[in-house]
Amino acid sequence: MIVIKEIEASETWPLRHKVMWPSKPLDFVVLPNDDVGIHYGLFEKDILVSVISLFVDGKNGQFRKFATDDYFQGRGYGTKLLTHLIEEAKKLKITHLKCSARMTAIEFYERFGMKVASDIIRKNGKDYVIMELAFE
Repeated sequence: MIVIKEIEASETWPLRHKVMWPSKPLDFVVLPNDDVGIHYGLFEKDILVSVISLFVDGKNGQFRKFATDDYFQGRGYGTKLLTHLIEEAKKLKITHLKCSARMTAIEFYERFGMKVASDIIRKNGKDYVIMELAFE
């Protein structure tokens, strides 16, 4: 059974680390503003499979550190979690949602209606673009 719920920032860190930056120290995936974010976890049979963090600034939102355990990728868990986050953003009256997307994830985000809104940004040896979604 799949359950999506709010979790503590510290609960996201091990999965962020394992999926995104396993060769870096754990502190590398801790965000300075994690304490003000809204963090969601997708659980399958009590196993934390996917995490995402939402940061709200008025009517603007940004999601960060979206990670799904490699073992569970390709099964639709990330799609379910991002869909949930978008619905939560709408409930919070967010009108503009953005993320920094790795180049390999652009097509995934485009399926949600997100559009590339920047040139390529290189950070920590990875290429990213800003992607945006505007709600009507």
